[in-house]
This record gives sequence, C-alpha cells and structure tokens, in this order.
Amino acid sequence: MFSTVVVGADDSSTAREAVIVAADVAQAGGGQLHIVTAYDPKSVRLDHLPEELRYAGGEHPAEALLRRLSDLVRERGLEPIVHAAEGDPVDAIVAIAESVDADLIVVGNKGMKGVRRVLGSVPNSVAHKAPCSVLIADTTAAA
Repeated sequence: MFSTVVVGADDSSTAREAVIVAADVAQAGGGQLHIVTAYDPKSVRLDHLPEELRYAGGEHPAEALLRRLSDLVRERGLEPIVHAAEGDPVDAIVAIAESVDADLIVVGNKGMKGVRRVLGSVPNSVAHKAPCSVLIADTTAAA
C-alpha cells in the first residue's frame, strides 16, 4: 500500500476530484496525504501595498485554496499536510514528493487531450519526472 501520497491541485473541479481520489488511496493504506498547490508569485504579489492592506481577506490565495481542499479531505476522516509553493506546478509537485519520500503522486487528467497531450501537460510531465509511482485519475466527469 501507499503510505505517503502527494496530490497536486489547483482551483478546478477536476483537481478537487483528484484530491478526493488521493484521500481515498491514502486512507485505504493508512497513510498520510500531502496536498500541493503551486502559484505564480507575480499573480499574488502585493508588495506595493502597505502590510496591513495585503491579503485584505487575511489569507494568501494559495492558503485559502489549501484550506478548502483540506476540508474535503477532513470530511473523509483524514488530516492532510498542505504545501503552497511558488513556481511551476510540475516542479513543485515533484519537489514535495521527493522531500516527503512519497510512495505515490496523484494528479488529475486535465489537459491530457488534444494538442496538450502531445505538447505536454502537468500530468504527463509529473509522470516523467516523478521519483515514485504516479496515479493519473480520470477526472473528466468533474469537468
């Protein structure tokens, strides 16, 4: 069984479905689940604002996403570990998997159709760079 499972997720319905699949796999194996989301720091950088006005909602957008995804996992009786990483999603997922000595990475199959399947997608790139097994979950029903 898989004792350390890493799942990569963004704010899409297909990513939420991948998180649920990963939670089920981790729970079945009595393992730990790590949820990773990557973001472009330029898209959330608010350095020009005073500290008290940054993240007026009180929470970094990546942290807010991870909190929502964690709630999905907790509903299944599992307490996840979350990771917000700056930069490329593939690099972030692989780096976290390496750092936690993951047995399995779970990603959804979003972007694996048409020209992106040939030119590259997050699931395809993770599968090629992963330090462990990779489960590409069929999340097309969630799209």
